[in-house]
Amino acid sequence: MITITPPRKMTKLLLFILLMLTTAISNATDLAGLLSGITGQPIFKKSDLYTTDDDVVITAYDNIKLQANIFQPSTGEAHYPAIIFINSWGMNEYEYLTEAAVFAEKGYIVLSYETRGFGHSEGKISTAGPEDIDDVSAVIDYLEANTNVDSERIGIAGISYGSGISLLSAANESRIAAVAAMSTWGSLTESLYGQQTPRLIWGGLLTGLGYLTGNPSDEIAQNYLGLLKQERIDEITEWADIRSPLTYVEQLNQRQVPIYISNNFGDNLFQVNSVLSLFNALSVPKHLDLNQGTHAIAEVLAMGNADHHVWSNVHDWFDYWLKDIDNGIIDKPQVEMEVKFADYDTFENWPSTNISDNTWYLHEKELDGDGDIKTSTYNPWWPKTDRFYGSLDTFATSGIPILSYITEDFLDLPIISNMNFISTIHAIRWESDWLTEKTSLRGIPKIHINLTPSASDVMLVAYLYDVDFTGTARLITHAPYTLVNASAHTKIAVDIELGATAYDVPAGHYISLVIDTVDLLYSQPSSSFYHIDINYQGDQQNTLTLPIKD
Repeated sequence: MITITPPRKMTKLLLFILLMLTTAISNATDLAGLLSGITGQPIFKKSDLYTTDDDVVITAYDNIKLQANIFQPSTGEAHYPAIIFINSWGMNEYEYLTEAAVFAEKGYIVLSYETRGFGHSEGKISTAGPEDIDDVSAVIDYLEANTNVDSERIGIAGISYGSGISLLSAANESRIAAVAAMSTWGSLTESLYGQQTPRLIWGGLLTGLGYLTGNPSDEIAQNYLGLLKQERIDEITEWADIRSPLTYVEQLNQRQVPIYISNNFGDNLFQVNSVLSLFNALSVPKHLDLNQGTHAIAEVLAMGNADHHVWSNVHDWFDYWLKDIDNGIIDKPQVEMEVKFADYDTFENWPSTNISDNTWYLHEKELDGDGDIKTSTYNPWWPKTDRFYGSLDTFATSGIPILSYITEDFLDLPIISNMNFISTIHAIRWESDWLTEKTSLRGIPKIHINLTPSASDVMLVAYLYDVDFTGTARLITHAPYTLVNASAHTKIAVDIELGATAYDVPAGHYISLVIDTVDLLYSQPSSSFYHIDINYQGDQQNTLTLPIKD
Protein backbone atom coordinates (compact mmCIF):
# COMPACT_ATOMS: atom_id res chain seq x y z
CA MET A 1 0.00 0.00 0.00
CA ILE A 2 1.23 3.50 -0.88
CA THR A 3 0.55 6.24 1.65
CA ILE A 4 1.28 9.87 0.85
CA THR A 5 0.14 12.78 3.03
CA PRO A 6 1.52 15.99 1.50
CA PRO A 7 0.78 19.44 2.93
CA ARG A 8 -2.40 20.95 1.49
CA LYS A 9 -1.12 24.52 1.80
CA MET A 10 1.77 23.69 -0.53
CA THR A 11 -0.70 22.11 -2.96
CA LYS A 12 -2.82 25.24 -3.06
CA LEU A 13 0.27 27.38 -3.58
CA LEU A 14 1.46 25.24 -6.48
CA LEU A 15 -1.95 25.33 -8.12
CA PHE A 16 -2.14 29.06 -7.59
CA ILE A 17 1.26 29.61 -9.22
CA LEU A 18 0.35 27.38 -12.15
CA LEU A 19 -2.87 29.26 -12.79
CA MET A 20 -1.17 32.65 -12.45
CA LEU A 21 1.47 31.66 -15.01
CA THR A 22 -1.18 30.40 -17.37
CA THR A 23 -3.27 33.52 -16.87
CA ALA A 24 -0.41 35.66 -18.13
CA ILE A 25 -0.96 34.24 -21.61
CA SER A 26 -4.72 33.81 -21.51
CA ASN A 27 -7.66 35.98 -22.44
CA ALA A 28 -9.78 34.88 -19.49
CA THR A 29 -12.15 37.55 -18.24
CA ASP A 30 -12.80 36.58 -14.61
CA LEU A 31 -10.44 34.42 -12.58
CA ALA A 32 -11.24 35.79 -9.15
CA GLY A 33 -13.81 33.12 -8.38
CA LEU A 34 -11.58 30.32 -9.56
CA LEU A 35 -8.44 31.43 -7.75
CA SER A 36 -10.25 32.28 -4.54
CA GLY A 37 -12.00 28.93 -4.53
CA ILE A 38 -8.76 27.00 -5.00
CA THR A 39 -7.18 28.83 -2.09
CA GLY A 40 -10.17 28.11 0.15
CA GLN A 41 -11.65 31.61 0.15
CA PRO A 42 -14.59 31.40 -2.27
CA ILE A 43 -16.18 34.57 -3.58
CA PHE A 44 -19.91 34.29 -4.30
CA LYS A 45 -21.07 37.04 -6.63
CA LYS A 46 -24.10 38.79 -5.13
CA SER A 47 -27.26 39.46 -7.10
CA ASP A 48 -30.90 40.30 -6.50
CA LEU A 49 -31.78 37.52 -8.94
CA TYR A 50 -30.62 34.61 -6.79
CA THR A 51 -29.56 33.45 -3.34
CA THR A 52 -26.55 31.31 -2.47
CA ASP A 53 -25.81 28.67 0.13
CA ASP A 54 -22.27 27.43 0.76
CA ASP A 55 -23.25 24.95 3.47
CA VAL A 56 -24.92 22.24 1.42
CA VAL A 57 -24.14 18.68 2.52
CA ILE A 58 -25.47 15.78 0.47
CA THR A 59 -25.66 12.28 1.92
CA ALA A 60 -24.68 9.58 -0.59
CA TYR A 61 -26.14 6.08 -0.75
CA ASP A 62 -23.42 4.79 1.60
CA ASN A 63 -23.74 7.73 4.02
CA ILE A 64 -20.67 9.48 2.64
CA LYS A 65 -21.06 13.26 3.00
CA LEU A 66 -20.52 15.32 -0.16
CA GLN A 67 -19.81 19.04 0.13
CA ALA A 68 -21.66 21.37 -2.22
CA ASN A 69 -22.91 24.89 -2.83
CA ILE A 70 -26.04 26.10 -4.55
CA PHE A 71 -27.37 29.15 -6.39
CA GLN A 72 -31.18 29.47 -6.43
CA PRO A 73 -33.14 32.02 -8.47
CA SER A 74 -35.32 34.35 -6.43
CA THR A 75 -37.65 35.55 -9.17
CA GLY A 76 -40.71 33.73 -7.86
CA GLU A 77 -41.22 31.03 -10.48
CA ALA A 78 -42.90 27.80 -9.48
CA HIS A 79 -40.12 25.67 -10.92
CA TYR A 80 -36.68 26.23 -12.39
CA PRO A 81 -34.38 24.20 -14.61
CA ALA A 82 -31.16 23.09 -12.93
CA ILE A 83 -27.53 22.48 -13.80
CA ILE A 84 -25.25 20.24 -11.76
CA PHE A 85 -21.53 21.02 -12.04
CA ILE A 86 -18.99 18.31 -11.15
CA ASN A 87 -15.40 19.18 -10.25
CA SER A 88 -12.35 18.46 -12.37
CA TRP A 89 -9.68 16.11 -11.00
CA GLY A 90 -7.89 17.84 -8.13
CA MET A 91 -10.40 20.71 -7.96
CA ASN A 92 -13.18 21.42 -5.48
CA GLU A 93 -16.80 22.58 -5.27
CA TYR A 94 -15.84 26.19 -6.03
CA GLU A 95 -14.38 25.55 -9.48
CA TYR A 96 -17.49 26.80 -11.31
CA LEU A 97 -18.51 29.78 -9.15
CA THR A 98 -18.18 32.24 -12.02
CA GLU A 99 -20.31 30.21 -14.41
CA ALA A 100 -22.76 29.26 -11.69
CA ALA A 101 -23.53 32.94 -11.11
CA VAL A 102 -24.06 33.55 -14.82
CA PHE A 103 -26.45 30.62 -15.15
CA ALA A 104 -28.28 31.57 -11.95
CA GLU A 105 -28.91 35.08 -13.25
CA LYS A 106 -30.56 33.46 -16.27
CA GLY A 107 -32.96 31.52 -14.08
CA TYR A 108 -31.19 28.23 -13.38
CA ILE A 109 -30.73 26.46 -10.08
CA VAL A 110 -27.01 25.64 -10.07
CA LEU A 111 -25.53 23.09 -7.69
CA SER A 112 -21.79 22.40 -7.66
CA TYR A 113 -20.38 19.59 -5.59
CA GLU A 114 -17.00 18.01 -5.03
CA THR A 115 -16.83 14.32 -5.77
CA ARG A 116 -16.06 11.77 -3.08
CA GLY A 117 -12.45 11.85 -1.95
CA PHE A 118 -11.76 15.41 -3.13
CA GLY A 119 -11.75 18.60 -1.09
CA HIS A 120 -13.83 18.15 2.06
CA SER A 121 -16.08 15.44 0.69
CA GLU A 122 -15.74 12.15 2.52
CA GLY A 123 -14.75 8.78 1.11
CA LYS A 124 -12.06 7.76 -1.33
CA ILE A 125 -11.62 8.84 -4.93
CA SER A 126 -13.49 6.38 -7.12
CA THR A 127 -12.13 7.63 -10.48
CA ALA A 128 -15.57 7.91 -12.13
CA GLY A 129 -16.52 4.50 -10.81
CA PRO A 130 -19.99 3.21 -9.92
CA GLU A 131 -19.87 5.07 -6.59
CA ASP A 132 -19.56 8.41 -8.42
CA ILE A 133 -22.51 7.57 -10.64
CA ASP A 134 -24.67 6.73 -7.63
CA ASP A 135 -23.57 10.02 -6.06
CA VAL A 136 -25.05 11.95 -9.00
CA SER A 137 -28.41 10.33 -8.29
CA ALA A 138 -28.09 11.41 -4.65
CA VAL A 139 -27.42 14.99 -5.80
CA ILE A 140 -30.57 14.94 -7.93
CA ASP A 141 -32.51 13.52 -4.97
CA TYR A 142 -31.29 16.48 -2.93
CA LEU A 143 -32.46 18.96 -5.57
CA GLU A 144 -35.90 17.38 -5.70
CA ALA A 145 -36.24 17.33 -1.93
CA ASN A 146 -34.87 20.80 -1.16
CA THR A 147 -35.51 23.08 -4.14
CA ASN A 148 -38.29 23.91 -6.58
CA VAL A 149 -36.44 22.22 -9.43
CA ASP A 150 -38.21 21.14 -12.60
CA SER A 151 -37.30 17.44 -12.50
CA GLU A 152 -37.67 17.12 -16.26
CA ARG A 153 -35.14 19.88 -16.94
CA ILE A 154 -31.94 18.92 -15.15
CA GLY A 155 -28.64 19.34 -16.95
CA ILE A 156 -25.23 18.07 -15.90
CA ALA A 157 -21.82 19.42 -16.84
CA GLY A 158 -18.14 19.27 -16.03
CA ILE A 159 -14.63 19.72 -17.28
CA SER A 160 -12.28 16.73 -17.50
CA TYR A 161 -13.09 14.41 -14.57
CA GLY A 162 -16.48 16.03 -14.14
CA SER A 163 -17.25 15.59 -17.83
CA GLY A 164 -16.70 11.84 -17.75
CA ILE A 165 -18.89 11.43 -14.69
CA SER A 166 -21.54 13.52 -16.46
CA LEU A 167 -21.58 11.23 -19.50
CA LEU A 168 -21.53 8.04 -17.45
CA SER A 169 -24.35 9.33 -15.25
CA ALA A 170 -26.47 10.29 -18.25
CA ALA A 171 -26.40 6.65 -19.34
CA ASN A 172 -27.68 5.57 -15.92
CA GLU A 173 -29.87 8.37 -14.57
CA SER A 174 -33.19 8.98 -16.34
CA ARG A 175 -33.66 12.42 -14.74
CA ILE A 176 -30.72 13.95 -16.65
CA ALA A 177 -32.12 15.89 -19.61
CA ALA A 178 -28.96 17.36 -21.18
CA VAL A 179 -25.17 17.02 -20.89
CA ALA A 180 -22.20 19.31 -21.52
CA ALA A 181 -18.92 17.39 -21.36
CA MET A 182 -15.77 19.51 -21.76
CA SER A 183 -12.26 18.08 -22.19
CA THR A 184 -13.85 14.69 -21.89
CA TRP A 185 -12.88 11.14 -22.81
CA GLY A 186 -14.45 8.39 -24.86
CA SER A 187 -12.32 5.48 -23.69
CA LEU A 188 -10.34 5.71 -20.46
CA THR A 189 -8.34 2.70 -21.62
CA GLU A 190 -7.25 4.55 -24.76
CA SER A 191 -6.51 7.67 -22.74
CA LEU A 192 -4.18 5.90 -20.31
CA TYR A 193 -2.78 3.19 -22.58
CA GLY A 194 -3.57 4.03 -26.19
CA GLN A 195 -1.65 1.92 -28.71
CA GLN A 196 -0.14 -0.02 -25.78
CA THR A 197 1.74 3.06 -24.57
CA PRO A 198 1.50 4.32 -20.95
CA ARG A 199 1.12 8.09 -20.59
CA LEU A 200 4.11 9.01 -18.43
CA ILE A 201 3.66 12.75 -17.82
CA TRP A 202 -0.11 12.96 -17.63
CA GLY A 203 -0.46 9.69 -15.74
CA GLY A 204 2.13 10.78 -13.20
CA LEU A 205 0.64 14.26 -12.90
CA LEU A 206 -2.88 12.99 -12.23
CA THR A 207 -1.76 10.28 -9.84
CA GLY A 208 0.32 12.77 -7.88
CA LEU A 209 -2.41 15.40 -7.94
CA GLY A 210 -4.86 12.84 -6.58
CA TYR A 211 -2.65 12.30 -3.55
CA LEU A 212 -1.98 16.02 -3.14
CA THR A 213 -5.59 17.14 -3.23
CA GLY A 214 -7.65 14.15 -2.21
CA ASN A 215 -7.94 10.72 -0.69
CA PRO A 216 -7.26 8.20 -3.48
CA SER A 217 -8.21 4.57 -3.40
CA ASP A 218 -5.20 2.27 -3.52
CA GLU A 219 -6.04 1.10 -7.03
CA ILE A 220 -5.13 4.48 -8.57
CA ALA A 221 -1.40 4.24 -7.86
CA GLN A 222 -1.41 0.47 -8.32
CA ASN A 223 -2.94 0.75 -11.77
CA TYR A 224 -0.63 3.56 -12.84
CA LEU A 225 2.44 1.58 -11.77
CA GLY A 226 1.01 -1.50 -13.47
CA LEU A 227 0.75 0.37 -16.75
CA LEU A 228 4.31 1.69 -16.47
CA LYS A 229 5.55 -1.87 -15.89
CA GLN A 230 3.29 -3.28 -18.62
CA GLU A 231 1.76 -5.60 -16.01
CA ARG A 232 -1.85 -6.59 -15.21
CA ILE A 233 -3.00 -4.98 -18.45
CA ASP A 234 -6.16 -7.07 -18.81
CA GLU A 235 -7.20 -6.28 -15.24
CA ILE A 236 -6.52 -2.55 -15.64
CA THR A 237 -8.33 -2.49 -18.99
CA GLU A 238 -11.42 -4.02 -17.37
CA TRP A 239 -11.24 -1.36 -14.62
CA ALA A 240 -10.89 1.44 -17.19
CA ASP A 241 -13.63 0.16 -19.52
CA ILE A 242 -16.15 0.40 -16.68
CA ARG A 243 -15.23 4.09 -16.56
CA SER A 244 -15.47 4.68 -20.33
CA PRO A 245 -18.52 6.38 -21.89
CA LEU A 246 -17.97 4.29 -25.03
CA THR A 247 -18.98 1.25 -22.99
CA TYR A 248 -22.43 2.77 -22.42
CA VAL A 249 -23.27 4.07 -25.89
CA GLU A 250 -26.28 1.76 -26.19
CA GLN A 251 -27.80 3.15 -22.99
CA LEU A 252 -27.11 6.75 -24.04
CA ASN A 253 -28.71 6.14 -27.43
CA GLN A 254 -31.74 4.50 -25.87
CA ARG A 255 -32.24 7.50 -23.59
CA GLN A 256 -31.68 10.00 -26.43
CA VAL A 257 -30.19 12.46 -23.98
CA PRO A 258 -28.78 15.52 -25.85
CA ILE A 259 -24.98 15.64 -25.49
CA TYR A 260 -22.58 18.50 -26.11
CA ILE A 261 -18.89 17.49 -26.25
CA SER A 262 -15.71 19.52 -26.49
CA ASN A 263 -12.12 18.38 -26.67
CA ASN A 264 -8.75 19.79 -27.72
CA PHE A 265 -6.42 18.62 -30.48
CA GLY A 266 -3.41 19.08 -28.18
CA ASP A 267 -4.98 17.05 -25.37
CA ASN A 268 -2.40 14.37 -24.68
CA LEU A 269 -4.46 13.04 -21.78
CA PHE A 270 -7.91 12.50 -23.29
CA GLN A 271 -6.93 12.25 -26.92
CA VAL A 272 -9.34 13.41 -29.60
CA ASN A 273 -9.43 10.03 -31.38
CA SER A 274 -11.49 8.23 -28.74
CA VAL A 275 -13.78 11.26 -28.43
CA LEU A 276 -14.43 11.05 -32.17
CA SER A 277 -15.21 7.35 -31.73
CA LEU A 278 -17.72 8.22 -29.02
CA PHE A 279 -19.29 10.99 -31.08
CA ASN A 280 -19.60 8.73 -34.12
CA ALA A 281 -21.29 6.02 -32.06
CA LEU A 282 -23.89 8.36 -30.54
CA SER A 283 -27.26 8.65 -32.28
CA VAL A 284 -28.55 11.27 -29.81
CA PRO A 285 -28.92 15.01 -30.47
CA LYS A 286 -25.28 16.03 -30.33
CA HIS A 287 -22.67 18.68 -31.03
CA LEU A 288 -18.88 18.44 -31.05
CA ASP A 289 -16.31 21.21 -30.70
CA LEU A 290 -12.67 20.33 -31.34
CA ASN A 291 -10.38 23.17 -30.31
CA GLN A 292 -6.68 23.86 -30.29
CA GLY A 293 -4.73 23.76 -27.04
CA THR A 294 -4.24 21.13 -24.39
CA HIS A 295 -6.31 19.47 -21.72
CA ALA A 296 -8.90 21.64 -19.90
CA ILE A 297 -6.81 24.84 -19.72
CA ALA A 298 -8.92 26.98 -22.04
CA GLU A 299 -12.26 25.76 -20.66
CA VAL A 300 -11.20 26.41 -17.06
CA LEU A 301 -9.68 29.82 -17.68
CA ALA A 302 -12.47 31.02 -19.97
CA MET A 303 -15.25 30.66 -17.41
CA GLY A 304 -17.22 33.89 -17.35
CA ASN A 305 -16.19 34.79 -20.90
CA ALA A 306 -19.46 34.94 -22.81
CA ASP A 307 -17.61 35.13 -26.13
CA HIS A 308 -15.54 32.00 -25.60
CA HIS A 309 -16.46 29.46 -28.27
CA VAL A 310 -16.97 26.51 -25.93
CA TRP A 311 -18.79 28.29 -23.11
CA SER A 312 -21.00 30.16 -25.58
CA ASN A 313 -22.09 26.83 -27.03
CA VAL A 314 -22.56 25.30 -23.57
CA HIS A 315 -24.94 28.14 -22.65
CA ASP A 316 -26.83 27.80 -25.90
CA TRP A 317 -27.02 24.02 -25.46
CA PHE A 318 -28.62 24.23 -22.03
CA ASP A 319 -30.83 27.18 -22.96
CA TYR A 320 -32.20 25.21 -25.91
CA TRP A 321 -32.76 21.87 -24.19
CA LEU A 322 -33.70 23.06 -20.70
CA LYS A 323 -35.45 26.39 -21.40
CA ASP A 324 -36.78 25.90 -24.96
CA ILE A 325 -34.94 28.97 -26.25
CA ASP A 326 -34.58 28.80 -30.02
CA ASN A 327 -31.03 30.19 -30.21
CA GLY A 328 -29.82 28.35 -33.33
CA ILE A 329 -27.53 25.85 -31.60
CA ILE A 330 -29.45 22.89 -32.98
CA ASP A 331 -29.17 24.30 -36.51
CA LYS A 332 -25.40 24.64 -36.38
CA PRO A 333 -23.24 22.07 -38.17
CA GLN A 334 -22.74 19.12 -35.83
CA VAL A 335 -18.94 19.43 -35.79
CA GLU A 336 -16.82 22.56 -35.40
CA MET A 337 -13.05 22.19 -35.70
CA GLU A 338 -10.61 24.94 -34.86
CA VAL A 339 -7.87 24.84 -37.47
CA LYS A 340 -4.42 25.33 -35.99
CA PHE A 341 -3.44 29.01 -36.26
CA ALA A 342 -6.73 29.74 -38.07
CA ASP A 343 -10.49 29.90 -37.58
CA TYR A 344 -13.11 27.18 -37.11
CA ASP A 345 -14.08 24.85 -39.92
CA THR A 346 -17.51 23.19 -39.80
CA PHE A 347 -19.00 19.89 -40.92
CA GLU A 348 -22.65 18.88 -41.05
CA ASN A 349 -21.81 15.43 -39.71
CA TRP A 350 -18.92 13.11 -38.98
CA PRO A 351 -17.38 11.27 -40.75
CA SER A 352 -17.75 13.97 -43.38
CA THR A 353 -18.33 13.31 -47.06
CA ASN A 354 -16.17 16.40 -47.69
CA ILE A 355 -13.06 14.57 -46.49
CA SER A 356 -11.24 11.88 -48.45
CA ASP A 357 -8.55 9.48 -47.28
CA ASN A 358 -5.51 9.95 -49.50
CA THR A 359 -2.97 7.13 -49.31
CA TRP A 360 0.65 7.95 -50.03
CA TYR A 361 3.49 5.44 -50.18
CA LEU A 362 6.76 5.44 -48.25
CA HIS A 363 9.85 4.74 -50.34
CA GLU A 364 13.28 3.52 -49.25
CA LYS A 365 15.81 5.94 -47.78
CA GLU A 366 18.15 7.54 -50.32
CA LEU A 367 21.67 8.93 -50.10
CA ASP A 368 20.44 12.25 -48.68
CA GLY A 369 19.22 10.42 -45.58
CA ASP A 370 15.47 10.40 -46.08
CA GLY A 371 12.94 8.41 -48.03
CA ASP A 372 10.28 9.79 -50.33
CA ILE A 373 6.54 10.03 -49.82
CA LYS A 374 4.95 9.35 -53.21
CA THR A 375 1.52 8.82 -54.69
CA SER A 376 2.90 5.76 -56.46
CA THR A 377 3.63 2.37 -54.86
CA TYR A 378 7.20 1.29 -54.18
CA ASN A 379 8.19 -1.88 -56.01
CA PRO A 380 11.90 -2.66 -55.56
CA TRP A 381 13.49 -5.46 -57.58
CA TRP A 382 14.28 -7.27 -54.32
CA PRO A 383 13.31 -6.75 -50.67
CA LYS A 384 14.95 -3.69 -49.08
CA THR A 385 15.34 -2.47 -45.49
CA ASP A 386 16.07 0.79 -43.69
CA ARG A 387 17.50 0.50 -40.19
CA PHE A 388 17.44 2.95 -37.29
CA TYR A 389 18.46 2.53 -33.66
CA GLY A 390 16.25 2.98 -30.63
CA SER A 391 16.38 4.17 -27.00
CA LEU A 392 17.94 7.56 -27.78
CA ASP A 393 15.90 10.68 -28.44
CA THR A 394 16.15 12.97 -31.45
CA PHE A 395 15.08 16.51 -32.29
CA ALA A 396 11.74 15.13 -33.41
CA THR A 397 9.60 16.03 -30.42
CA SER A 398 6.12 16.76 -29.12
CA GLY A 399 7.60 19.78 -27.33
CA ILE A 400 7.73 20.66 -23.65
CA PRO A 401 5.01 18.59 -22.00
CA ILE A 402 1.81 20.60 -21.41
CA LEU A 403 3.52 24.01 -21.76
CA SER A 404 4.16 23.79 -25.52
CA TYR A 405 0.49 23.20 -26.27
CA ILE A 406 -0.54 26.09 -24.02
CA THR A 407 1.79 28.54 -25.78
CA GLU A 408 0.83 27.11 -29.17
CA ASP A 409 -2.82 27.85 -28.45
CA PHE A 410 -2.62 31.22 -26.71
CA LEU A 411 0.44 32.70 -28.43
CA ASP A 412 0.30 30.91 -31.81
CA LEU A 413 3.81 29.56 -31.24
CA PRO A 414 4.21 26.30 -33.20
CA ILE A 415 6.13 23.33 -31.87
CA ILE A 416 9.20 23.49 -34.07
CA SER A 417 12.01 21.19 -35.12
CA ASN A 418 14.34 21.19 -38.10
CA MET A 419 14.71 18.37 -40.58
CA ASN A 420 18.45 19.05 -40.87
CA PHE A 421 18.99 18.28 -37.17
CA ILE A 422 16.98 15.07 -36.88
CA SER A 423 19.29 12.10 -36.63
CA THR A 424 19.06 9.58 -39.44
CA ILE A 425 20.68 7.01 -37.15
CA HIS A 426 18.13 7.15 -34.33
CA ALA A 427 15.14 8.06 -36.47
CA ILE A 428 13.82 7.51 -39.95
CA ARG A 429 12.09 10.16 -41.99
CA TRP A 430 10.21 10.43 -45.24
CA GLU A 431 9.47 13.62 -47.20
CA SER A 432 6.85 14.44 -49.81
CA ASP A 433 7.32 16.58 -52.91
CA TRP A 434 6.70 20.32 -52.62
CA LEU A 435 2.96 20.90 -52.42
CA THR A 436 1.51 22.88 -55.31
CA GLU A 437 -1.64 23.84 -53.39
CA LYS A 438 -2.83 24.18 -49.82
CA THR A 439 -3.55 20.81 -48.24
CA SER A 440 -6.25 20.84 -45.56
CA LEU A 441 -5.93 17.96 -43.11
CA ARG A 442 -9.10 17.18 -41.14
CA GLY A 443 -9.24 14.01 -39.11
CA ILE A 444 -6.99 11.09 -38.18
CA PRO A 445 -3.81 10.43 -40.21
CA LYS A 446 -2.83 6.76 -40.29
CA ILE A 447 0.39 4.85 -40.88
CA HIS A 448 0.85 1.26 -42.01
CA ILE A 449 4.42 0.10 -41.53
CA ASN A 450 6.20 -3.22 -42.06
CA LEU A 451 9.05 -3.67 -39.64
CA THR A 452 11.35 -6.08 -37.85
CA PRO A 453 12.32 -5.23 -34.25
CA SER A 454 15.51 -6.60 -32.73
CA ALA A 455 13.85 -6.72 -29.28
CA SER A 456 10.50 -7.90 -28.01
CA ASP A 457 9.55 -4.57 -26.37
CA VAL A 458 10.04 -1.40 -28.42
CA MET A 459 8.33 1.97 -28.74
CA LEU A 460 7.76 3.96 -31.91
CA VAL A 461 6.86 7.65 -31.86
CA ALA A 462 5.58 9.02 -35.16
CA TYR A 463 5.55 12.75 -35.95
CA LEU A 464 3.88 14.46 -38.88
CA TYR A 465 5.44 17.77 -39.90
CA ASP A 466 4.77 20.76 -42.13
CA VAL A 467 8.18 21.79 -43.50
CA ASP A 468 9.24 24.97 -45.32
CA PHE A 469 12.19 25.61 -47.66
CA THR A 470 14.60 26.19 -44.73
CA GLY A 471 13.88 22.77 -43.25
CA THR A 472 11.94 24.36 -40.37
CA ALA A 473 9.32 21.82 -39.35
CA ARG A 474 6.07 22.66 -37.57
CA LEU A 475 4.47 19.76 -35.74
CA ILE A 476 1.07 18.84 -37.14
CA THR A 477 0.36 15.83 -34.93
CA HIS A 478 2.04 12.77 -33.43
CA ALA A 479 1.36 9.49 -31.64
CA PRO A 480 3.24 6.67 -29.88
CA TYR A 481 2.93 2.95 -30.51
CA THR A 482 4.48 0.24 -28.32
CA LEU A 483 5.18 -3.37 -29.19
CA VAL A 484 4.98 -5.55 -26.08
CA ASN A 485 6.14 -9.16 -26.02
CA ALA A 486 6.61 -9.19 -29.77
CA SER A 487 8.78 -11.78 -31.47
CA ALA A 488 12.23 -10.26 -31.88
CA HIS A 489 13.78 -10.49 -35.36
CA THR A 490 10.39 -11.38 -36.82
CA LYS A 491 8.59 -9.30 -39.44
CA ILE A 492 5.42 -7.60 -38.25
CA ALA A 493 2.94 -5.15 -39.75
CA VAL A 494 1.89 -2.24 -37.52
CA ASP A 495 -1.01 0.20 -37.94
CA ILE A 496 -0.58 3.50 -36.11
CA GLU A 497 -3.23 6.16 -35.66
CA LEU A 498 -1.81 9.63 -35.26
CA GLY A 499 -3.74 12.13 -33.20
CA ALA A 500 -6.64 13.74 -35.03
CA THR A 501 -5.79 17.15 -36.45
CA ALA A 502 -7.16 20.19 -38.24
CA TYR A 503 -4.22 21.79 -40.05
CA ASP A 504 -3.62 23.59 -43.34
CA VAL A 505 -0.25 22.87 -44.97
CA PRO A 506 0.55 25.83 -47.24
CA ALA A 507 1.46 25.52 -50.90
CA GLY A 508 5.23 25.59 -51.31
CA HIS A 509 5.80 23.47 -48.18
CA TYR A 510 6.16 19.71 -47.93
CA ILE A 511 4.99 17.05 -45.51
CA SER A 512 7.44 14.93 -43.55
CA LEU A 513 6.85 11.80 -41.49
CA VAL A 514 9.46 11.04 -38.81
CA ILE A 515 9.61 7.98 -36.57
CA ASP A 516 11.92 7.68 -33.58
CA THR A 517 11.67 5.80 -30.28
CA VAL A 518 11.64 8.33 -27.40
CA ASP A 519 9.34 11.14 -26.25
CA LEU A 520 9.05 12.73 -22.82
CA LEU A 521 5.28 12.23 -22.76
CA TYR A 522 5.45 8.45 -22.84
CA SER A 523 6.92 5.59 -20.85
CA GLN A 524 9.45 3.45 -22.66
CA PRO A 525 8.98 -0.31 -22.39
CA SER A 526 12.71 -0.93 -22.09
CA SER A 527 15.94 0.96 -21.51
CA SER A 528 17.99 -1.50 -23.56
CA PHE A 529 19.34 -0.61 -26.98
CA TYR A 530 17.64 -2.08 -30.01
CA HIS A 531 17.22 -1.45 -33.70
CA ILE A 532 14.24 -1.49 -36.02
CA ASP A 533 14.27 -2.43 -39.69
CA ILE A 534 11.65 -0.98 -42.03
CA ASN A 535 10.90 -3.56 -44.72
CA TYR A 536 10.04 -2.74 -48.33
CA GLN A 537 8.74 -5.09 -51.00
CA GLY A 538 6.05 -4.86 -53.64
CA ASP A 539 3.35 -6.85 -51.88
CA GLN A 540 3.95 -5.16 -48.50
CA GLN A 541 3.61 -1.41 -48.94
CA ASN A 542 4.37 1.11 -46.20
CA THR A 543 1.78 3.87 -46.32
CA LEU A 544 0.74 7.22 -44.90
CA THR A 545 -2.98 7.92 -45.21
CA LEU A 546 -4.03 11.54 -44.79
CA PRO A 547 -7.62 12.81 -44.33
CA ILE A 548 -7.77 15.72 -46.80
CA LYS A 549 -10.65 18.10 -47.18
CA ASP A 550 -11.87 18.24 -50.78
